[in-house]
Amino acid sequence: MKKLLMFLMLLVTVHATTLGINEKLGNMVPLDLEFINEKGEKVTLKKLMDGKPTMISLNYFRCAGICTPQLNDMAKMLSRLDLAENTDYKVLTISFAEDETPELAAAKRKSLLASIQRDYVADAWHFVIGDNNSSAILADKVGFTYEKTVSKAGVVDYVHPAALIMLSPEGKVTRYLNGIEQLPFDVKMALMEAGQGKIGPTIAKNLLYCFAYDPKAKTYIFKWEKIAGAVMTLIMVFFFIYLIRTSRREEDDQQTKGDN
Repeated sequence: MKKLLMFLMLLVTVHATTLGINEKLGNMVPLDLEFINEKGEKVTLKKLMDGKPTMISLNYFRCAGICTPQLNDMAKMLSRLDLAENTDYKVLTISFAEDETPELAAAKRKSLLASIQRDYVADAWHFVIGDNNSSAILADKVGFTYEKTVSKAGVVDYVHPAALIMLSPEGKVTRYLNGIEQLPFDVKMALMEAGQGKIGPTIAKNLLYCFAYDPKAKTYIFKWEKIAGAVMTLIMVFFFIYLIRTSRREEDDQQTKGDN
């Protein structure tokens, strides 16, 4: 019985660490990681952060799913954020797709900066792509896990979560804000804590996922991982109930025998 319980718990753990955010609060991200910016220039994470607390979003620029709503909400949130951009904080949107280009990054950046409804210092928000696997390394350091998918038509997409990740000026992971929509006050507090190197608890929100898009069917492919996770959770619940009832039954039987 104990072996079965341990096996089920192992399965749930494996599923939980497959996709999503596996928080690594306090972990250090190497500041010497190199990326390619919107101009096609190589630049280190240290230079991009410029000694400021930094919010990071991991996306890919041709994403047909939640990336666009997330980035649109970021632009809306930044227009209302009560901090001085480029002085109090930096923003980095990092593509983890292997085949994206600086041109895509520049186009996405231009459209989002234009949507901010106030004068905004453009140098505060950069869109970059990986160089020598740097995006994947950073994603691993912050616990952002994703999965590459290829449709029957050969279209490459990614299953991934949506979250903002805060880094201290030294590159320490200090906070996760899950989901697409973020309140300016929550982001302000997270950035201020990051500036002091303080680790903050994750705000309780459902972690949303971007699913693979099927261009022929014009729909999103529901991944089996979520179903498997729900099934495993139910199995665990029912198994614990079974153990409790069995234990109580055995105690009652022992007490009955003792009375006789």
